[in-house]
Formats: sequence, C-alpha cells, structure tokens
Amino acid sequence: MSEDGAGAAPVPAVQPDRAAEDAASHRRLAGVLTAIDRPMVSAFAATLGVLGALVIGSAIGQISTIIVYIVLALFLSLGLDPIVRMLERRGIKRGGAIAIVFGAFALLMVAFLVFVLPSVLAQIGQLVETIPEALAGVPQSAWFQSLTPDGQAFVIDCAAELSAWIADPATLAVIGGGVLAVGAGIVGGISASFIVVALTLYFLASLDAMKRAMYSLAPARRRSRLADMTERITGSVGSALIGSVILSSLNAAAVLVLHLVIGLPFPALMAVVAFVITLIPLFGSVIFWVLASAIALFSSPGQALAFALAYLVYIQLESYVLSPRIMNRAVSIPAALVLIGAMVGGALAGVLGVLVALPVMASILLIIREIVVPQQDLKT
Repeated sequence: MSEDGAGAAPVPAVQPDRAAEDAASHRRLAGVLTAIDRPMVSAFAATLGVLGALVIGSAIGQISTIIVYIVLALFLSLGLDPIVRMLERRGIKRGGAIAIVFGAFALLMVAFLVFVLPSVLAQIGQLVETIPEALAGVPQSAWFQSLTPDGQAFVIDCAAELSAWIADPATLAVIGGGVLAVGAGIVGGISASFIVVALTLYFLASLDAMKRAMYSLAPARRRSRLADMTERITGSVGSALIGSVILSSLNAAAVLVLHLVIGLPFPALMAVVAFVITLIPLFGSVIFWVLASAIALFSSPGQALAFALAYLVYIQLESYVLSPRIMNRAVSIPAALVLIGAMVGGALAGVLGVLVALPVMASILLIIREIVVPQQDLKT
C-alpha cells in the first residue's frame, strides 16, 4: 500500500440525526416556497383563521354571562370549602357540612333582607331629600363662616353648580333610568342567584372529584406535584375570599358603631357602603375613610373630625392586628400588584372582579414562584 493511501484519513459518515434535521429543514423550506407560489391558498387559509377567531369570540361574548356565573360559583365553592373541611374534621359528613354552611348562609341573607335592607332603602330616600337642604344650609354653617371670603365664594359656586345639576331634567332622566336599571338588575339578580347557588352546591359537592379528574390529565410522574400545587392554590384562594369577607364585615360593623356613637346620620347605609368598598384589598379602607369623612362634614366639622380620627385608629388596628391573623394563609402580594389587580378586576367585572382579583393574583404569583422560577434556575 502506498504512503498516500496509508496516510489518508477516513471520511466521516453523516450522522443520522443531522441528516434527519437537514431533511426536515428542506421540507419546511419547500412548504414555505409552495405557499409563496400559491398566494391564494395562503390568503384563503388566513381568512378562514380570522373568521374562526371572530366566530369563537362572538360565541364567548354571547355566553359571557354564563361564564361569569360559573366563575363566581367556582370561587364561592373554593371559599366555602375550608369551612366544610373544618366541619368534616369534627366528624360531620361532607353532605351534612355543606347543608350546614348553606343553611347558615341562607339565615344571614334572610336577616339582611328583613332587618338591614329596609333601613338602607329608607336612609337612601332620606339622603336624597337631605341633599338640597344641606346645600341650602351651607352658608349658615359654622365652618362656612370660618372660611376666607375667597373660600366662601368657591364653596357657594360649587353648591350652586351641584344644585343646578341635580335640578337639571337630564339629570332626573338619568336618575330615573338608573332606578329602572337597578330594579331590573334586582329582578335579574334574583334569578341569577338561584343559578349561582345551584352551581356552587354542585361544585362544592364534587370539588374533590373535579380535582382528581384534573390530576388524571397530567403525566403520572407530575401528578403529585400538580396535586400539591392545586391544593396550595385552592387553599390560598379560599383563605383570601373568606378573609376579605370577614374583614369587610368587621369594617362595616365598626362603621355602624362609630356612626351610632358619634351621632352621624345614615348608619346602616354607610355600613353597607363600607362593606362593599372595603372589599378592595389594602386601599378600600382608605378610600372609604376619605369618602365617609367628607360626608360627615355636612353634619358638623367636629363630628367629621371625631369619625376621621376614630376610623383611622381602626384602619391601623385592621392593618397590623386583624389582617395578619385573618389572612395568614393567603399568599403575600406586593401592594402595587394588589392595586393593579383591583383596578383591572373592577374594570372587567365590577365588585365581583375586585373580590376575585386578589385570589387570582395570589394564584399567579404562587405558580410563578413555585414552577416558573425553579425551571428558570435550572437553565444555564
């Protein structure tokens, strides 16, 4: 054998994986070139895709109310599930625990309709009648006399504009339409409440079965991880919902007591307003503090100052004592994200969106911290 033949290196064979990748790349390139050669086919396919998206979006829009009912019932079932589990740990079967929880809820609703709602409606009427008298009596009030001439002129101009706005026929038409809308909303709300209650009962009774069905869709090696994350998320959602309702109820009770002790008008109405506004996490109490203090000024500056100071003390008590104890199982969320979530939820679904925003943000943060961040840490 010659030296040239002996010294020649063997030609490396093409690896199968590399050859398969080259073949797949050639096929993709051929598909792209074919699509370019047939622009009508590509345009037709794109048009079908857009039309399909529009049809799906329209269908979702038509069933949006049903989706809201389902989401609300699901969140209510997650919020009531910790109470049901607590009763189960005391030896009560799940069916009996669900019956006890819904029985207590029904009693609370009946008590609200019988004892609270009539007072609230009466005080709304009193407030509407009082507004013109309060505006007319502003120049004779002591706090108005203590203002500078420029301040008095500014207050008089604002009161005159507000009175003109209230007396405007267009405003009366808007108010009348709003009353009709409220009446229609009450009728619709009654029918919707039956649907939500029925769905909540179903979800609450079959919550464990729904979780097991979801676990079975995951690969076997990931089911334990999925089960752990699901239990933590549902526990956080339930804790956040129950905690929000408890804190709002305590807030409403404190507002009712303060109005009765200080002698401010409309105690029942302001308590209900406090319950709704303080469902906004973190910032709801501050918003109501400003609003209620401003309304109390129409009674007297002294009463308004007393309420502002007393309610400020309650806000500190709620922030540093009540909230950490009640919301101890909820995932901690930065204040900026709480505000953003509350604004987005309120814009999308009103009070329901604000109530649901906190547990949704908690769930997203928990998934990011427990799944996304560890996976990113493993990448080099």
